[in-house]
Amino acid sequence: MSESVINVSDLTRRFGATTALDSVSLSMPRGAVYGLVGANGAGKTTLIKHVLGLLRAESGSVRVFGHDPVADPVAVLSRIGYLSEENDLPGWMRVDELIRYSRAFYHAWDDAYAEELRQTFALDPTAKIKNLSKGQKARTGLLIALAFRPELLVLDEPSSGLDPIVRRDILGAVIRTIADEGRTVLFSSHLLEEVEQVADHVTMISHGKIVLSAPLDEIKESHRVNGRVLSLDEIFVAHVGTAEAPAPDA
Repeated sequence: MSESVINVSDLTRRFGATTALDSVSLSMPRGAVYGLVGANGAGKTTLIKHVLGLLRAESGSVRVFGHDPVADPVAVLSRIGYLSEENDLPGWMRVDELIRYSRAFYHAWDDAYAEELRQTFALDPTAKIKNLSKGQKARTGLLIALAFRPELLVLDEPSSGLDPIVRRDILGAVIRTIADEGRTVLFSSHLLEEVEQVADHVTMISHGKIVLSAPLDEIKESHRVNGRVLSLDEIFVAHVGTAEAPAPDA
């Protein structure tokens, strides 16, 4: 097995009386796409915040590239590209200004690749961020997350509410290219059909607990009904139940 990019061991996190993560353990080797699926509030974002060092483990441990992301954020965050559903970009900047601003933070920033992404995503360099559509903002955020060729790309509900063309950009060639280059993608979503299209490995989380975690091929092979392979959505319902089935796209 190749070197693990993310190692989470017996991670527990509570917010008051609510247990957001309950003894979660995960290991993510390099060079694959990992789909993290669960209903809204299942614990996906809380887990990702621990990976990014935004939350400190109350019990258990989190290691990213062998480092504690809270104790050694520079060694971790400089190697991670991140895109979330909120995608909070400075609205007063133009696209080209944001690119120039962002490149100063990453020694490995690739100007040629950034320009290639800008053209691929059809982004006007003179456009103000505040005037972009939600899809254009998502493309811009993805450009910033990718232009320094991060070893780990973390996508937290990146395509929620976006049109199919933008989803294709995010979930198609870009994710596949990252993984094929030996980089790793952690992709969190409640849109199981999209996860099924791109993930090599799927982890299902419910009420802060992992209920299923295995390579997607193994999951599908072990879930057959009358010879028919179930969809990931059907498998999710079988393990979690319809009461906590992922919310529809919003």
